[in-house]
Formats: sequence, C-alpha cells, structure tokens
Amino acid sequence: MKKLILAGAFLAAALGFDGAALAQPAASEPASTASAVATDVGSAASSAASAVAAAASAASAALAGPGTSGATAGATGAQPAASAAAPTPNKGDVAWIIVATLLVIMMSIPGLALFYGGLVRSKNMLSVLMQVFVTFSLIVVVWCVYGYSLAFTEGNAFFGGFDRLFMKGLFNPADGTYAMGATFSKGVVLPELLFMAFQATFAAITCCLIVGAFAERMKFSAVLLFMVLWFTFSYAPIAHMVWYWMGPDAYTTAAVADEMNSKAGFIWQMGALDFAGGTVVHINAAVAGLVGAYMVGKRIGYGREAFTPHSLTLTMVGAALLWVGWFGFNAGSALEASSGAVLAFINTLSATAAAVLAWCLGEAMLKGKASMLGAASGAVAGLVAITPACGNVGFMGAIVIGFIAGFACLWGVRGLKRLLGADDSLDVFGIHGVGGIVGALLTGVFNNQALGGPGLVGDWVTGTVSSTPILAQVWIQLKAVLLTVVWSAVVSLIAYKIVDVVIGLRVSEEDEREGLDISSHGETAYHN
Repeated sequence: MKKLILAGAFLAAALGFDGAALAQPAASEPASTASAVATDVGSAASSAASAVAAAASAASAALAGPGTSGATAGATGAQPAASAAAPTPNKGDVAWIIVATLLVIMMSIPGLALFYGGLVRSKNMLSVLMQVFVTFSLIVVVWCVYGYSLAFTEGNAFFGGFDRLFMKGLFNPADGTYAMGATFSKGVVLPELLFMAFQATFAAITCCLIVGAFAERMKFSAVLLFMVLWFTFSYAPIAHMVWYWMGPDAYTTAAVADEMNSKAGFIWQMGALDFAGGTVVHINAAVAGLVGAYMVGKRIGYGREAFTPHSLTLTMVGAALLWVGWFGFNAGSALEASSGAVLAFINTLSATAAAVLAWCLGEAMLKGKASMLGAASGAVAGLVAITPACGNVGFMGAIVIGFIAGFACLWGVRGLKRLLGADDSLDVFGIHGVGGIVGALLTGVFNNQALGGPGLVGDWVTGTVSSTPILAQVWIQLKAVLLTVVWSAVVSLIAYKIVDVVIGLRVSEEDEREGLDISSHGETAYHN
C-alpha cells in the first residue's frame, strides 16, 4: 500500500500538482458535492467531497448550502460536532435519497443495458446485457466489502482507510442504532448506510459504462476480473480524491479549517468542482474503455463490414430510462430534498434537451438528416456533460453546456474516433470522455455568480458563498481532468495486462464470428 501511495504522489508531482500549494485555506475551498456522509460513531468519520454549489438560495447558502459538484457526488463527512441532542435524519431527505438510489439502479439495469444492447449486433445482445447485469452485481458486493471504505473513510489524500471494511460500524445490532453521516448543511444528517447504498450504484454503473468500449469480443471472465482490479485501484481512489472531505460540521472554527482541509482528498483540496461524477464516473470510465479498445484489439471485420445496431428501438428505450434515472444520479447528489436538488434537477432536464437538439442539428448539417441514434446519443452526451455541473451552474449556463456537448460529442464519435484509430465499439470515449471533459471545464466557467452560477462555499465555518475567478477555476478543473486521465490510463493498462496474462482478454475468432450469446452463454436473444 505504501508503494501505491508513493506512486500516486509521484504521479501527482510529475503533473505539476503541488499538494502543499493546492491545500487552500477554508476561505477558498469549493463547496463539496454530492454526497457527504459522516459517521457518527467512534473514531473519525468518512467524508468525501465535491464542491458544493451551495447557494441555490441565499438561505441555504448561509447554512453551507446544498451540496453540489460531483456527479458522482460523494462525500462522507466527519463526525458532527458534539451537541446536547444528536441530530436525526429528516424523513423527507431519507425518502428522496432512497428514491434517487432506485433511479440510479434503473439507469444501469435496464437503462444502460438496453441502450448498449440495441447498439450491438443481434448475436451479441445477451452478452452485453449479461456483462452489464453481472458487472453491476459484482461491484455492489465489492463496494460493500471494501470499496466504500477505500473511497469514503479517512486515510490520506489518495486512498481511504479500512474503518468501514465489511460495512463495520454502520449499524449497531446491540442497540439497533445506525451511524449518521453529514450532508452539505450543518446539523443535517442521513443514515450513513443509505449514503453507502447510493454511492454503490455510482461505482457499479461506472464500471458498466466501460463494457461498451470492448463489446462483442472480450471474454466474460476477463471482463469481471478487469472490473475488480480497475475498481479497486482507479475508481475507489479517484472517488476518494474528488469527494472525500470531513463534512461541514467538522468546520467549527477558523482554527481547525486548515487541518480539516488537509484530511480531504487530493482533488478536493485543489478546489475542483464535480457535483455528481464528471471526473469520477465519466472521464474515469471513458479512459479505461479507450485503453481497453486498444488492448483487446479491433473486432473482426472492423472497417470492412457494417456493424449496424440491431435495434434502435431498444436503444431509444434505454436512452429514455437513462434520462429519467439520471435525475436520481444528479439531483440525488445534493443529499437533501433541498433547493440544491431542484437546481440539479432542472439543469439535468434542460441541458439534456439542448444536447439532443444540438446533435440533431449537427447531423442535419453534416448528412442532410437527423437520426434516432443521433438523438439518443445526444441525450446521453448532454447528461454526461451536465453531471459535474448540475448543481454548480445556473439555468442558462446548463443549456449552453448541453448545446456545446451535443456538438462536441458528435465530433467525438465521428472525427476524434478516426483520429484515435481505436475500435471503441459503442463510443464510450467519444461520448463519456469528450462529454465529461467538456462538462468539467465549463463548470469552471458557469459556476461564477457573474454568469448566473451559484458560486461555491468559500468558508465552511461561516457558510460564506463566493466565486473563484473564471480562469483560475477552469485551470483547477483542467488539472483534475488531467490527473483523472493519467491515473485511469495507467491503472487500466496494468489491469488489462494482468488479465491478459492470467485469463486472456479475447475470445477466439470462431467464437467471435458465432456471436458471444451462443459461444459465451449458450443462449440467444431472439428465436425465429
């Protein structure tokens, strides 16, 4: 573990990230995003951050504002300050996060599975459904065993610890009490077990996204082994770096602010804004997918045969389920049924609609007509781009982000894909990579209050909201993007190589031609 930590520190240094220089005083810290949950038990509690677009309203801003900045939202907070009576969760908040968790599950199964399944050839339909379904299940179990602890407990700037190994401390069977975790408002808590479940769905769908890059040619067993390795050494540490912080209740006085900041994840300390997972989920998964496309190799016949989607109807149904489920992903990252959740909700709606229109317009300009595949792809592009920004930008900023993402991702799957020369089967990098980068960078622009954004919490002690100069915030966002790209690429390269040596990455040519439904699972999706 020490070697891994030293390697991570060396990587950060090589990129020019000076930890000491990046650790900012509380007055310049970003509002942490989506998901801060603190343990109310025993020792120090988990906390993970992402900048909170605090100030969807002046009142909530004064209280440290609704959490925003992570699409992958996720931050467990430190133990709430001792008080005469421990705070109890609001039933409305609990009900909302339960619903949000269910919505994210719907995004993955069936949403993502059907979206991907419709895009492949009919002989590989079940293999894609199986890879998504089982990957989701596998990562949920791994998350419960050790993943949550690695991501959302106190450790160092790159990795969490083992305080929550096997979900230890979340429930006390002796007296029937549950550990409480912080949100983004002081004195407002959630059952930490619920936060853990919410974040489990983020981890699972992130791994499922990677499947689209090497669809139709990778061994099922190889997929699962890769997912465990990549999740352990890329997803969990990136989630910790972006979302882990000590929670608002830990900031009791200015005297402890610097100490609390120093315990947060590396990217959180930088001041990067990621409401629900632009870096943690989309860029992270997209890079892993691109590396996989190179490592596994191109499909037989790629460039010579037409790989036509076998059911755009299913793809459209999947895209619609993704759009609906994404409201849980983004608005749920506020961790409260609050004005911050409302801001994330409306931005998710409008940015996605703008991206659909932009993609259709771009297609019409390029080939004279818009397509159903293009509209569905545009929706996903908009959802990806607004993920880091949903609680961190204003209404018009969200529409601009969606519109730009529609055009950018259209280029990503047409022009950039040819330049990269990889057989990224379902355009994971072209949409999630390009869209995630566009969204992350533009969050730095439209978070500014002068452009209608909510700003960020500059002082967690008082809950004061401010704005970082646009160029300065964009530079912070860019550094977070670059670190995520390099970290995920290195981990992915090593993980694929290990899997190739141990199992082998690719099915045989005969099995690939027959189709993975029959050769890998002994089933077929359709019967004539």
